[in-house]
Amino acid sequence: MADCIFCKIAAKEIPGKIAYEDDRILAFHDLEPQAPVHVLIIPKKHIASLDQVTEDDRELMGYLMSKVKDIAKELGLDNGYRVVINTGDDGMQTVKHLHVHLLGKRKMTWPPG
Repeated sequence: MADCIFCKIAAKEIPGKIAYEDDRILAFHDLEPQAPVHVLIIPKKHIASLDQVTEDDRELMGYLMSKVKDIAKELGLDNGYRVVINTGDDGMQTVKHLHVHLLGKRKMTWPPG
């Protein structure tokens, strides 16, 4: 998607502080962190939101979710972490590219907001 900021980060058109990358996903540090560690994990394939995931995306989404624990370990989140996927306007999704928030290095509260 030509105007998607996350697609531009994945394509290296915009710099990002990369935490993890392979041929299918990218993890980078959030510019407005809500915890001492706040990384966004995205599929390199543009998928606008969780509502746009199709049957064809099943393997990619399973792969992305299976990598969360590995990325968390690399970031030293040994005492736990929170994983969040915001979807749609009421879910406060601000960038229309599916992304997983990985937050850690502080005690999380509930309810989250």
